[in-house]
Amino acid sequence: MQIHSSDNVEIGLDGQKYAIYNINKGENIIKYGFPIGHAKCNIKKGEKVCPDNLKSNLKGTDNWEYIPYVEPEIDLNYGTFMGYQRKNGDVGIRNDIFIIPTVGCINDTAKLLADINGVKAITHPYGCSQLGGDLVTTQKFLCGLIKHPNAGGVLVLSLGCENNRIELMKEMLGDIDTDRIKFLSLQECNDEIEEGTTLITAIKNVTKNDKRVPLPISKLKIGVKCGGSDGYSGITANPLVGLVADKFYSYKSQILMSEMPEVFGAEPILLSRADSKNTFNKCADMINAFRQYFIDHGESIGENPSPGNIAGGISTLEEKSLGCVQKAGKVTLKGALNFGETANDSGLYLVNGPGNDQVACTALAASGAHIILFTTGRGTPFCSIVPTIKISTNTPLFEKKSHWIDFNAGSILENADKLNLTDELFDLCIKTANGQLTKGELNGYFDIAIFKDGVTL
Repeated sequence: MQIHSSDNVEIGLDGQKYAIYNINKGENIIKYGFPIGHAKCNIKKGEKVCPDNLKSNLKGTDNWEYIPYVEPEIDLNYGTFMGYQRKNGDVGIRNDIFIIPTVGCINDTAKLLADINGVKAITHPYGCSQLGGDLVTTQKFLCGLIKHPNAGGVLVLSLGCENNRIELMKEMLGDIDTDRIKFLSLQECNDEIEEGTTLITAIKNVTKNDKRVPLPISKLKIGVKCGGSDGYSGITANPLVGLVADKFYSYKSQILMSEMPEVFGAEPILLSRADSKNTFNKCADMINAFRQYFIDHGESIGENPSPGNIAGGISTLEEKSLGCVQKAGKVTLKGALNFGETANDSGLYLVNGPGNDQVACTALAASGAHIILFTTGRGTPFCSIVPTIKISTNTPLFEKKSHWIDFNAGSILENADKLNLTDELFDLCIKTANGQLTKGELNGYFDIAIFKDGVTL
């Protein structure tokens, strides 16, 4: 399969790349119509192209030229889903009760309270022995989750002596619904299980009256993520998610995409759709800052594909990125969001975060994603704290891991109609917004991870 007419490699049935004709040492390898690196040696026609003979072109930070973007006219759609209207104007698709500890050393208390009361404990290892930017990052992640509209209520647990103290969290949270967000310091109470249960019961008494009501689809924020990618990711699942993103944008919904390192090498595709020079500069600065993060730690910015990615047919970061960014479809780029930041307008927003599945998905959730569309070619049971729709790139994975995977994009390889699949996946998103549980939710899978880059005392 030759993806683009200018490609000098084609994809075999095994997902690997093979030279269409003889390629000379130093010549660029072209896939998706873009360079994905250069040949380290002469490559013969029909020979497999892989890390043994292909090297990334990426190095350092970069400068991209801003060219004003004229957004094509789109036919606006109007529709509703059944969700929860929050007092501050936000909408939720779940009415969960979260227990969120400010510090990792009280995770087991949070889990015990969650088990006793039938709610969700969102645990993490941070909040103490952190300084400066790392502490602020932890606070921003947690504040984004505490204020997430999928939570009908939250009990925030504190130990009492940690760096991330309750008073700091309250200051960062700002205005909150005090009927739904409660706080408990364990060092200040006699019986934390009894007092915690009392507070959770009070929250439940508020949320029990919540009802789903018709709400505009434009209110939905859709996160997109890929993990455990393979050679088909950029051919089946990611382009399909891009078509669904385009459809959501026709309803004026918001699309959120993180994993900054998996933009490296494909920046022009996204930046060319910036709605203004200001947006262009903010997004370019965020990407270059993540490039610099690699450099500051003495790492090559091109050393990204994991062993699983390589085994699945992905050889360089450029190749991974060119497949990755297709999840954003052709949605107009509207802004860049740092940890825990949110936006209300429609369009595509880049969310600061690494490629790591857990951290990137937590960043998407903290920036307000109601649902995450997660494509995978290798398979993973991981799910975020918000409903995570798992989409396989190939049919064998879907059949093998049907208890993990919600949707099969691999049928594209069997000539399934892409427009029909787009409608089916979009409909699954709406059903999920209406309350239908994902495979991950049925399994009870949810997890978070917080970005860390500094000293631990």
